[in-house]
Amino acid sequence: MLVLNPVRDSHLYPKSPFTSQGKVIMGFRRKNKAIAAKTSLELDAMQAAGEIVGRALVAVKAAAKPGVSTLELDKIAEQTIRDAGAVPTFKGYEGFPGSICSSVNDMIVHGIPSADVVLKEGDLVSIDCGATLDGWVGDSAWTFGIGELAEENRKLNEATEWVLHQGLQAMVPGNRLTDVSWALEEATRQAEEKFGLELFIVDGYGGHGIGRTMHEDPFLANEGRPGRGPVIQEGSVLAIEPMLTNGSCDSYVLDDDWGVVTDDGSFASHWEHTVAATADGPRILTPRK
Repeated sequence: MLVLNPVRDSHLYPKSPFTSQGKVIMGFRRKNKAIAAKTSLELDAMQAAGEIVGRALVAVKAAAKPGVSTLELDKIAEQTIRDAGAVPTFKGYEGFPGSICSSVNDMIVHGIPSADVVLKEGDLVSIDCGATLDGWVGDSAWTFGIGELAEENRKLNEATEWVLHQGLQAMVPGNRLTDVSWALEEATRQAEEKFGLELFIVDGYGGHGIGRTMHEDPFLANEGRPGRGPVIQEGSVLAIEPMLTNGSCDSYVLDDDWGVVTDDGSFASHWEHTVAATADGPRILTPRK
């Protein structure tokens, strides 16, 4: 589950982890010199939580067909998580009612599962899911089509997945936070040529640190100049989550204070993994099997 850029007041709303004056709440701090490191055993514990998230996402995708509501998908995710001995991290978080965020078509993120949102052929569906196991959190998202997608939406989704996997390669010890931001931005520009479409990085939203709580230091922008921010250490963990659209970088929040939609109705894609920096390179802690 993403957070908002603390310096972009135009995107703040009541569920933001920051106030409009930039005051820090929900455990965020602003001036750490390095991203906190987890031990190898702690990373294993985080991956155990992350694997449950992966199983929940796989179960949801398998059930997502025309005629199925996003509320039904939410129930499947919650049951999968609880059957594994974990707790749905999202449920009740800042009042969020679901175990997943289910965002369809022009909804970028934070969609509330609903019996009224019934999937149909050609929909592009983003599912964001979190699980807490033994006090450690896993957080991941993927986007998929219902049946056959329009070509431009298929390309958008494939490009966003590719950007995630290219960008997370910068999650290595010795890099700085915005080296990941830069890698995501550069990958987005490369993806435009690779997949043959114009891509727009959703303005003001990004990833975050993660560990004992879902949102930890620091905020991770999906674009920006390299070489800035806290140092990535061996054992540092970030939730990396590009959000791209095929029409606009601008968005607005619905009256429910959660769902974020594109301002022009263009489709959006959102992919996320929880990733650790290790001596052997980036380690994805939310694998899908």
